[in-house]
Amino acid sequence: QVQLVESGGGLVQAGGSLRLSCAASARTFSNYAMGWFRQAPGKEREFVAGITRRGTNTHYADSVKGRVTISRDNAKNTVYLQMNSLKPEDTAVYYCAADLHTSYYTNEVPLRPGQYDYWGQGTQVTVSS
Repeated sequence: QVQLVESGGGLVQAGGSLRLSCAASARTFSNYAMGWFRQAPGKEREFVAGITRRGTNTHYADSVKGRVTISRDNAKNTVYLQMNSLKPEDTAVYYCAADLHTSYYTNEVPLRPGQYDYWGQGTQVTVSS
């Protein structure tokens, strides 16, 4: 069982920045591909960004590409989501997730929520206009 704890959310004005963190309790963090998803009220959970186990490849949703950077520090059991140039439409609860089933050597990033095995409780991001 892996516990994921997100932090770093909050209220920010449009154009501002936030850095989300997700700390994992996993003994071997590099066993997991990691992803960030978000869910706005009345909408389905959607993929934001993902990173492979070794951190060699990343993938971003078109809606955030160029504004968001995902990274991981396997020594600290933490994945980050740096968000810049935030827009009101970025307002959502942001979740990090861990996928146990990808190969250590793959460069494919899991994109679908169903591919992930563990989820955090989420952190609220609110962007005011």
